[in-house]
Amino acid sequence: MSSTPVEMQSAVFGGGCFWCVEAVFAALHGVHSAQSGYCGGAVDNPSYEQVCTKQTGHIEVVKIDFDPTQISYKDLLEVLFAIHDPTTPGRQGNDVGPQYQSAIFWQDVAQREMAAAVISELNVSGEFAAPICTELRPAATFWPAEAYHDNYFALHPEQGYCQMVVAPKVQKFRKRFAARLKS
Repeated sequence: MSSTPVEMQSAVFGGGCFWCVEAVFAALHGVHSAQSGYCGGAVDNPSYEQVCTKQTGHIEVVKIDFDPTQISYKDLLEVLFAIHDPTTPGRQGNDVGPQYQSAIFWQDVAQREMAAAVISELNVSGEFAAPICTELRPAATFWPAEAYHDNYFALHPEQGYCQMVVAPKVQKFRKRFAARLKS
């Protein structure tokens, strides 16, 4: 008896610094890969330095390739909204600028509809003190970040930003979603 391979799906999320977002999603069961990059801007193949000028229009994002038989898109959205503040336009904590905008680059109509429904539910629930400003954008070219950004937190846990910002987010995530972590 042969088994049919599962077709991976992709999600592209902006939730502040991509080091934080990548570290979280890479740890989830069902996620095949999580890669930092840039999306939504007007410059082809931008560099980190270009994006940091706030002139390219790109958002720091993470492209997540996942097995939908192991984790759903809705589950990914639940994690996204648990790990960042979706109510602060162009900002996550001390990281300020358009590159830190909360965003979902939906890959198909089903993703757009699911993301809109989750945002609506969260706004009605009162979970957040302010309205969600996460931008829903159509799929756009994903430009991988420079290689030194790959697995940044795992490779540089002692770096100051990682200790002060990434580690607390990852710890909070691991506690809340312990049952969904890779073994």
